[in-house]
Amino acid sequence: MNALWHKQYFNFTFTPMISVTESNSAHEELHLKSVRELLIGINQEDQTVPLAVERAIPAISTLVERVVTALKSGGRLFYIGAGTSGRLGILDASECPPTFGVPADMVVGIIAGGDKAIRTPVEFAEDDREKGWMDLCEFKVSKDDIVIGIAASGRTPYVIGALDSCRKNGISTGCITCNPGSEILKHSDFPVVVNVGPEYVTGSTRMKSGTAQKLVLNMITTAAMICIGRVVGNRMVDMQLSNHKLVDRGTRMIMDSTGLNEEVAGKLLLQYGSVRSAIDHFNKSQSASH
Repeated sequence: MNALWHKQYFNFTFTPMISVTESNSAHEELHLKSVRELLIGINQEDQTVPLAVERAIPAISTLVERVVTALKSGGRLFYIGAGTSGRLGILDASECPPTFGVPADMVVGIIAGGDKAIRTPVEFAEDDREKGWMDLCEFKVSKDDIVIGIAASGRTPYVIGALDSCRKNGISTGCITCNPGSEILKHSDFPVVVNVGPEYVTGSTRMKSGTAQKLVLNMITTAAMICIGRVVGNRMVDMQLSNHKLVDRGTRMIMDSTGLNEEVAGKLLLQYGSVRSAIDHFNKSQSASH
């Protein structure tokens, strides 16, 4: 692609009605830049994301408080999205059981187009306004639960339709979007807007928008899991022992908490299956001996 071709076909401006996530990049002539220049530009844009998330903390806090209430009452947290947003929700949900030892159905990620769409885009799946609610119903979603729609643009029909149906059925809703004033806000009881501005590559919301969404998702589940007692001090005491690294980490936690040597701590961990259970057993045995 040469500069003349670029100017001929892409030298235009967007109308004021365009959404923030689709607005024109502040960086021009990307195809003419060196690799170093590209990386510096991307990094400069990325540095704005945590600041945008910081501005959204009051809204995130309100959403997390509602999530905690739902989880403490036996409800579940659902994420629903399409494309990158859907994949990020599934990623966050899938990491909760091994990290915090919670049941696999406590945090559920749903993506437009089903599991196939995790790896391969499913054409027009995000445009089906009815399918999101249908997918939620497969999990018997109820008033005990909370459903968070993830949509950078804030206008994904699949997500908006799901949230709309949730509210009609008395189910709490939240959203994570990067587009102020977008339609999804009308369907969310607990909206979160992280305005990261235009993307480095115009409209490529897998970049800053996706990073912002991932940061917010980390905050939601980490804070919620701490609040429901799945972290003690700063330790993941209920993590699943799914590999040698985690067994070693758990052993060190027990050693730090009890003063036991590595061999005894390791045996205690494997016997009781979690750091929490092993430490509880040790503390009870110590109390009994006194």
